[in-house]
Amino acid sequence: MHTHHMKLRIACLTLPLVLAFAPLGCKKRAEDAPAGGATGDAPAPTNRVDINPAVRHNLGITFAKVESRNVARTLRIPGRFELLPTARREYRAAAPGTVELLVQQYQTVAAGTPLYRLDSPRWRETQMALADAEASVKLARAGADSIEPLFAAHENHHTELQLAVDLWTARVTTLEQLKAAGGARGDELAQAKAAMASARTDLAETLEKETELAVRRVETAAQLDAANARLAFLFEAAATLVGVGASDLRAPSPGQGQTPRWQTINAIEVRALAPGVIDAVNVVSGRVIDQHAHVLSTVEPDRVRFRAVGLQSDLPRLTDGQQASVVAPHAIGATDASDTAARFTGTLTLGPTADPERRTLDLILAPAAGTVAPAWARAGASAFLEVVTGGSGGSELAIPLRCVARDGTSTIIFRRDPADPNKAIRMEADLGTDDGRWVVIKSGVAEGNEIVLDGVYQLIVATSGSITKGGHFHPDGTFHEGSD
Repeated sequence: MHTHHMKLRIACLTLPLVLAFAPLGCKKRAEDAPAGGATGDAPAPTNRVDINPAVRHNLGITFAKVESRNVARTLRIPGRFELLPTARREYRAAAPGTVELLVQQYQTVAAGTPLYRLDSPRWRETQMALADAEASVKLARAGADSIEPLFAAHENHHTELQLAVDLWTARVTTLEQLKAAGGARGDELAQAKAAMASARTDLAETLEKETELAVRRVETAAQLDAANARLAFLFEAAATLVGVGASDLRAPSPGQGQTPRWQTINAIEVRALAPGVIDAVNVVSGRVIDQHAHVLSTVEPDRVRFRAVGLQSDLPRLTDGQQASVVAPHAIGATDASDTAARFTGTLTLGPTADPERRTLDLILAPAAGTVAPAWARAGASAFLEVVTGGSGGSELAIPLRCVARDGTSTIIFRRDPADPNKAIRMEADLGTDDGRWVVIKSGVAEGNEIVLDGVYQLIVATSGSITKGGHFHPDGTFHEGSD
């Protein structure tokens, strides 16, 4: 507090001295100035400014082209990009084992690129099960193949027995007729009947055996079908485990003769199913992981959609399926403001629910089929959603609002001279409606003219008659040009 009072007293003592001597500096400058204003004739005023390449480079001047736009009916809503749900893919371990990474984070991979290798005991067990299943198929096929020869032998035996029964039946009939005529002996007829009965017994046993063979044929066929089905299921499970088609697993392994491929695979090699960028890696090489462990994930950064938050009051002007576009806050990557390369179009989708507290609604724009998002459109990047509403109005000449600067009460633009690209013409802008980014210009320009975009304020300072160039203030509050 003491220091403050001291400073105040010093200021009060020195202020009269400053007031007394300050005018002398201005008077001295007035005396030093050449008499009669002998400084030469002043150049005639002009509305043209030199903007040669050196000036454009030093001031960072860029240009925007006048273009025909529907400014009055454009609704601009800020928002951000987000990945499509299908743009992210996770790779999880299909079996427990030791993992060996083959890629690095943020590496770009194509479909089929090896991602990691898994040495899993589960795969060894699967190989053993495949071997057992193939053996079971071979045994079942051998059993099924043996039925037909047995059936053939049985048919021959049945035919012979049937022939024997027929012969003995005929013999007994003959002997009975002879005996009735008094020419056959009784013991001979009894022996013939005994032989016929024995043949019929053998024939009955053959029929029973034939039934057993028929049942056995059905059983072996069912066993063969079951063995083939089990083998097919095992191959499908193995294909899912190693990420190789079942037919490829059955095929001979390259350079291994006729040895099937499944017998030569020592470790599970997981490959990328779609192109993308390695987004997250959750394990390190050499780690033993459990089944379903999250190993890594990939994203396709160009598969994005745009989400903006609109006001409920704008709902009457928005509909599902409406055409819209997304543009950057500024013309990123463009030398002029023609942001055609920095936008993409699509179909607008209104969120199914609204926020009753904020009175807002999500607006989602998915890119149209075949539309490639600009390089800067990454998940999380901010931009603007532009929707052409259903109001009245047509296309008019427009320029970016950033091209317009104020000089006092005037709105000024600088048009590049079509006859001399190294000059810019200062002109008052005859402006119309704007949408916050583009503004209608009613006169003085033609479509395709170039208007200064970046660097307009520097040109305003250089050409303004109202902006003070420099000077100093006196203690009495008056301002004088030049330095003290």
